[in-house]
Amino acid sequence: MLDIILAFVWAFLLAIFAIPSIIFVSYRKHLLDEPNHRTIHESLTPRLGGLAIFAGFMSAITIFGDMKQGIQQLLAGCLIIFFIGVKDDLVTVSALKKFFVQVLSAGIIMFVADLRIMNFHGILGILELTPGISYTFTFFVIIGITNSVNLIDGLDGLAGSIIMVISITFGIYFFQYGQMPYAFVAFTLAGAVLGFLRYNFFKAKVFMGDTGSLLCGFIVSVMSIKFIESDFTPASPAMAIAILFVPIFDTLRVFVIRLIQGKSPFYPDNNHIHHHLLNLGFSQIWVVVLLILLNVFVIAIEIYYVELGNMILMIGSASIMFVIGLVLYILNARKGNVAQDK
Repeated sequence: MLDIILAFVWAFLLAIFAIPSIIFVSYRKHLLDEPNHRTIHESLTPRLGGLAIFAGFMSAITIFGDMKQGIQQLLAGCLIIFFIGVKDDLVTVSALKKFFVQVLSAGIIMFVADLRIMNFHGILGILELTPGISYTFTFFVIIGITNSVNLIDGLDGLAGSIIMVISITFGIYFFQYGQMPYAFVAFTLAGAVLGFLRYNFFKAKVFMGDTGSLLCGFIVSVMSIKFIESDFTPASPAMAIAILFVPIFDTLRVFVIRLIQGKSPFYPDNNHIHHHLLNLGFSQIWVVVLLILLNVFVIAIEIYYVELGNMILMIGSASIMFVIGLVLYILNARKGNVAQDK
């Protein structure tokens, strides 16, 4: 416990003290994110906050952490993701190149660390997976979660706050059930992100950029796989979905809407859940608070009803997603009609 606290504090302090220097250099070298039709911010803002998250996380985990159970391979994947993220924040990198790097990092986790989803825990009557299906499904989980975290990074403090909720929840489970290497990973990431949030939560002075969002998404994806395979609860896959509720919900929602509209699911737009809440009149800080509360609420509900098993809990999560999506659509449609009438 003491080592985990030290790792958390180290990551927090390193991140919080690194950010001012990053901001200073970003302005001197004009490494700034310019507002456009899809962004919420209205002024030039440094976008290299992910450097501080990376520095805090990597230094703390290598000093205090346990390098067993695939942690070395996780850090190797983090290094690769980090460098493509930095390059994308400095000069635009094509989606194909970023995808290739994510494939490489996923391969390190699956083939070198041998960490993958090998059991569906009775979902649809399926238990053990064949190696081919296991590798394929794990690959899509890593790529999907990594990019879903990246997609919610569109509002001051949103991605960082949700990552905090996810990391602390995973960390509690890992610590409670003796998975100390991953408890270190979870709480160290939480500490680094908390230090970053000091300058990002309200009227952001710095953004995490792809450096931070891709790195955090990759780490979260690996923790999710470890959580599912550790089988801490009677419904580990359903609980993992609950812990990742906001990023999964937002990603599925925008992908479905884009496909219905005949667009590529990767086509950027203003259809994310935070855009709709802003359109309904909520302030930025209230949107972040509401989404944090939503994620925590779903986690609490599924912890309480965990004995019901995977299928019922997953149907419950899907129902919550559908109801919230429908309510947002109706409210935004009504607001649009009122605006037209005026």
